[in-house]
Amino acid sequence: MADPSSYRPKPGQIPDSPGVYKFRDEHRRVIYVGKAKNLRQRVANYFQDLANLHPRTRTMVTTAASVEWTVVSTEVEALQLEYSWIKEFDPRFNVKYRDDKSYPYLAVTLNEEFPRVQVMRGAKKKGVRYFGPYGHAWAIRETVDLMLRVFPVRTCSAGVFKNAERTGRPCLLGYIGKCSAPCVGRVTPEEHRDLAEDFCDFMAGRTGTYIRRLEKDMTQAAEEMEYERAARLRDDAEALKRAMEKSAVVLADATDADLIAVAEDELEAALQIFHVRGGRVRGQRGWVTDKVEAVDTSGLVEHALQQLYGEERGDAVPKEVLVPALPEDTEAVSQWLAERRGSQVSLRIPQRGDKKDLMATVQRNAQQALGLHKTKRASDLTTRSRALEEIAEALGLDTAPLRIECYDISHLQGDDVVASMVVFEDGLARKSEYRRFQIKGFEGQDDVRSMHEVIGRRFKRYLQDKERTGEWEEQPADTPAGGPATGPGPGPGPATGPGPGPAATGPVPAPAFTAASPADGTEPREDDGRPKRFAYPPQLVVVDGGQPQVAAAKRALDELGIDDIAVCGLAKRLEEVWLPDDDDPVVLPRSSEGLYLLQRVRDEAHRFAITYQRAKRAKRIRSSPLDDVSGLGETRKQALIKHFGSVKKLRQATIDEICEVPGIGRRTAESVAAALATTAPAAPAVNTATGEIIEEDDGGSS
Repeated sequence: MADPSSYRPKPGQIPDSPGVYKFRDEHRRVIYVGKAKNLRQRVANYFQDLANLHPRTRTMVTTAASVEWTVVSTEVEALQLEYSWIKEFDPRFNVKYRDDKSYPYLAVTLNEEFPRVQVMRGAKKKGVRYFGPYGHAWAIRETVDLMLRVFPVRTCSAGVFKNAERTGRPCLLGYIGKCSAPCVGRVTPEEHRDLAEDFCDFMAGRTGTYIRRLEKDMTQAAEEMEYERAARLRDDAEALKRAMEKSAVVLADATDADLIAVAEDELEAALQIFHVRGGRVRGQRGWVTDKVEAVDTSGLVEHALQQLYGEERGDAVPKEVLVPALPEDTEAVSQWLAERRGSQVSLRIPQRGDKKDLMATVQRNAQQALGLHKTKRASDLTTRSRALEEIAEALGLDTAPLRIECYDISHLQGDDVVASMVVFEDGLARKSEYRRFQIKGFEGQDDVRSMHEVIGRRFKRYLQDKERTGEWEEQPADTPAGGPATGPGPGPGPATGPGPGPAATGPVPAPAFTAASPADGTEPREDDGRPKRFAYPPQLVVVDGGQPQVAAAKRALDELGIDDIAVCGLAKRLEEVWLPDDDDPVVLPRSSEGLYLLQRVRDEAHRFAITYQRAKRAKRIRSSPLDDVSGLGETRKQALIKHFGSVKKLRQATIDEICEVPGIGRRTAESVAAALATTAPAAPAVNTATGEIIEEDDGGSS
C-alpha cells in the first residue's frame, strides 16, 4: 500500500487549467483517469487526509504510485480526451458499463454495391446503417419479413449471392417477390440502392410518406380496374402498418430522443436506454456496472453518455437526450454531443407530460434489470462460496459462516416498534425460517435497546431448547424440518433455494425451531406432541447498524454466556463492517463478493422488518373497539355496523336494541355495550378548509 504523500505533486506544480489526469500504479499501469475544469483544485483533493476520503477513492490513491496530467484548451476537449484514455487504458478504478447481453441490431450494409439487410451483433462497422438494438433477433426478422413486401432488399449472404450470379437463378425470395433479385439483373445497382435507402428512411421514422403513396397508388389502380395490383398494394400498406404497430407511439410529437434511467445501490448500478425515433420506441438496451469509484447519479449519467455516443456521429446522436440527473458540467457535455451530431442536442431532465411518464417506464426497467442481475449473481455457487470465504477471512472466523442471521429494527417515530430476523444458509435466503418480533420490554424509540432485547430473546430460546433437548443432534432424514413461522397473518413463502450447498464442509442438520417470541406476545404452543425448538444457532449474527448496535448484540450474548457465535454490524452510510470492541471498522473492497452478500442480507432484513411494521400500523389504524369483544367474529361485527350504521350509533344503543341484530344474544350484547362504554370515542373529524365538524357515518373505528 503506497503512501499518497510520497508522490504528491509540489505546491504550484499543477496548472489551474482544464485537463485530464492519470493515476498509475507501481507497474506504470493506468488505474484511474479523470477530467477537471481546474486541474490544481481537482488533483489536490486526492491528497487530503485519508480518513476524509471515500473508501473507493482511498483504495485508489493508496494503490497508485504516481499521478500525471495533460492540459487542454477547453472542457469539451477534456471530455473527449478522458473518453479516449478510458477506452485505451481500461483503468480498473473507472466506471465501465458492460452490456448484460449482446443485443442484436437491424443493419443495412450501405457500404456494399448491393446493400444487404441482416441481423448484426457486436462492434459497429463503418458504412453500415444500424437500427435498434432489439431485445430479440426474432423481433427483427418479423419486422423485416413484413417490410420486404414493399422494400424487396437483398437479405442473402455473399456466398448465396455469388452462386445466384453464377447460375443465373435467384433464391426463393426472388421468386415470391420478397427480393428484387439484383443477383440476376432484375434491377440495376442504383435501383436496388434506392430501395435500401427507402427501407432506411422508413425504419428511421419517416413512415407517413410511403403509406400515403401506397394508398394513392392503390386507389388509382382500382379506378383503372387493375384489381390484382390494387389488392397487392393494399396488402403492402397493411404490412407496413403492422410493422409500425410493433412499436407503439409513445411520444405524440414524433420526437427523436434517447431516454436514460439509472437504478443503483452502494455497489452496483444498472442503466437502461430507450431509443425513440419518430415518437416510437425503436430499440432498448441495458448496461450494468460495478461502482468501483466514488460516483453519484450525475457521474453515472456522464459516463453513460460517453460510452453511448463516443463512437457515434450524425443522426446516431438524437436531437434530445433525457436523463434522470444532469452531468456536473452540463454545458460541456451538451457541446460535445452537439459536435458529434453536427447540430444542437438538448440534454435535460423531463419535468411533465408524456416524456416524464416514459422516463418512469425506463426507470422501472432499470430497477428490474438491477434486481435480475443481483439474482443471477447471487445464484452462482462459486460466487457464494467465495463470498463466504471472504467474510470468514475479513472477520477472523475459523470457518465459513454457513448460516447467517441478520436482525433489523423498524418503527415509525417510536410507534409500532418491531424487529426482523432473516436467515441465509450457504449464501441463499431461507424464507421459511424468517422470524418477526414485537418489542415488549419498553415503549418508545431506542434502536440499541431494541436490538439488545431481540438478540436476548432469540438466544434465550436457543438455550432453553438446548437445555430441554440436550446438545444438538442430527435429525433423521425423514424428519420434517422446523415448524411454521408464528404470528398473525400468512407467514413468508417457501424457501427460495436448497439448503447448504458446495460451500459446506459436511452435512448440515435440518433446522427445527419456532419463533423466539410470537408476534402476538404469547408463548409458543407445543400442541403437536413435539417440542418446537429454536436450537439451530448461526455461525454469524449480523445487525443492521454500527458500533452501538453491535455492542448491544454482543452484550446480550455475553449475558447469556454464549461465546461461540460471531457478531458484526453493517452500517449503511459507508457500508463499513463493525466488530465488537473494535474502534475502527473493517472496510471490505467495494468489489468484494463478501461485502455484496452482507449487504444483501442486511437489505433483506430491512425489507422484512419494514413490511411487518407497515402491516402492524395499518392494522392498528383500522382497529375498532369491537375487536376486543371476546367471541365476536368478523361476520357479526359487520352485521352490527350494518344494522346501526356506525360505531358511534352502536355506542348509543341499548342492550335490548343490540339484541335485535340477528345472531347477537344477550350475553354478547352486554359484552359489546361494556367494550364500547370503556372506550372513549375518537375526536370528531374536522374539515380543515371550512372548520366544519364531519359527522361519522361509516363503519370505521370510533
